[in-house]
Amino acid sequence: MSRIYHSKLVNSTKMVKDAHANKYAIGHFNINNLEWTKSILEAAQESNTPVIIATSEGALKYMGGAPVVVGMVNGLLETLNITVPVALHLDHGQSVEMAKKCIEAGYSSVMFDGSHLPYEENISKVKELMDFANEHEVSVEAEIGSIGGEEDGVVGEGELGDPNQAAEMATTGITMLAAGIGNIHGKYPEWWKSLSFDTLEELQAACKLPMVLHGGSGIPQDQVEKAIKLGISKINVNTELQLAFRDATREYIEAKKDLDDEAKGFDPRKLLAPGYKALKQTFMDLTKVFGCQGKA
Repeated sequence: MSRIYHSKLVNSTKMVKDAHANKYAIGHFNINNLEWTKSILEAAQESNTPVIIATSEGALKYMGGAPVVVGMVNGLLETLNITVPVALHLDHGQSVEMAKKCIEAGYSSVMFDGSHLPYEENISKVKELMDFANEHEVSVEAEIGSIGGEEDGVVGEGELGDPNQAAEMATTGITMLAAGIGNIHGKYPEWWKSLSFDTLEELQAACKLPMVLHGGSGIPQDQVEKAIKLGISKINVNTELQLAFRDATREYIEAKKDLDDEAKGFDPRKLLAPGYKALKQTFMDLTKVFGCQGKA
């Protein structure tokens, strides 16, 4: 398939390895539409911050498929003159086939989430994907244990990762490893207390790879900072962006600005502008905590 723009995308290997070596974490931000993508890219450029933008399978379907997302992202990288490192990542790919489709469309990084499968099947499929990903110089994230909660139809019970599995998974050549350490997707319930730092230390000692914290929205800042020191090198953000966008949009609606016909407050560009600004601010706030701001 011919592309209008030459892709400026990079895989995520160098950025997460640099983060791992220097004890900070790269922000992975899920996107849902043009506003989401443009706001994250502009904020990354303005703050000189390397970034991973990602789509879940659900968001991918919503936006019209991998070629649409790749075309939009590459177009924005070109027209906005984005020079910081940007990786486009498949989040929680549920099959090797989906990961391969995204790679063929132009994604530079993919996650295969085989945590719902028996472990032997999980690692077998990771090895199959690695052969294909290496041919295309695409980075790969795998998962053991499972992340609690639900994200775009992907449900996890919150099983803690097994250090023996982490050590074996590291031999496949993956770039980074996600593992359950007590983290959950979505908003954290009142009963939730803490990440399991003992588990994280054991997993890190076993795999010695950059590790990924899913369900990063809502974890107290001191716990996030401690997790980074113990080997977390990529932090996934989705819910926090959605809540920021919702709150800013609600404020606009409650102020009845959308009903101001004279100012054309109903124009979707005006209607979505407060949420767009809130996304940029959330990016700035979080990347400061992650320590990746200015690291491009």
